[in-house]
Amino acid sequence: MNCAGEGRSADDSNTLLPQNWYNGCWFLFLCKKGQLKSSVIIDELPTIYFRGLDNLIATARSNKVAVCLGFQDFSQLIRDYGDKEAKVIQNTVGNVFSGQVVGETAKSLSERFGKVLQKRQSMTINRNDKSTSISTQLDSLIPASKISTLTQGMFVGSVSDNFDERIEQKIFHAEIVVDNEKVASETKTYQKIPQILSFVDEQGEDRMKEQIESNYRLIKSDILHIVENEIERIKNDPNLQHLVQEN
Repeated sequence: MNCAGEGRSADDSNTLLPQNWYNGCWFLFLCKKGQLKSSVIIDELPTIYFRGLDNLIATARSNKVAVCLGFQDFSQLIRDYGDKEAKVIQNTVGNVFSGQVVGETAKSLSERFGKVLQKRQSMTINRNDKSTSISTQLDSLIPASKISTLTQGMFVGSVSDNFDERIEQKIFHAEIVVDNEKVASETKTYQKIPQILSFVDEQGEDRMKEQIESNYRLIKSDILHIVENEIERIKNDPNLQHLVQEN
């Protein structure tokens, strides 16, 4: 399981921060045939630019990788990923779970859930007669107005199935019931994460910054030493001497 957090510039989706390089690297190793089952969970997706996310979604299922993306609104995804890439991500995922959303997101979800043939009955009454007419019309299965007024705990969504695991009702509108008492009792049993490493010295002062700075200087010194040795090796190699420019 790989859980990704924030790692991008909020204003520039093309900014490649170290987190983005990391995401791209493990994607190459993760999405291969013959690997163990794994899960990629990304919360607040618009806060991290994941290069190749659309390809991961498209190929993940066949490679036993489950992808779970969380974000608040489609408009955020379009703003930070661009219209084309955001549309690909929206249309590629097979399972969708949504709470209350408004505007274009609600309309998009309503269109995704499709329409159903519904009967409509109308009655006309006048002084001398009463008539009833019945007609059929395609209406949205879950209207955008209903999605935009969902209460807490109510969700709409759609799920996908397999050849050997058919699901008759793929669209749902239901309430997720949370057992608050069970959650509270489980929370009470939580244990604090043990402190594996402490930077507090014998006098009770936190030396974390000093330790980090010391490690930084040590790493920098090691790198300079490696560079000097490598340059010296190249200078002494007749086949590589031309690569070093003498001052």
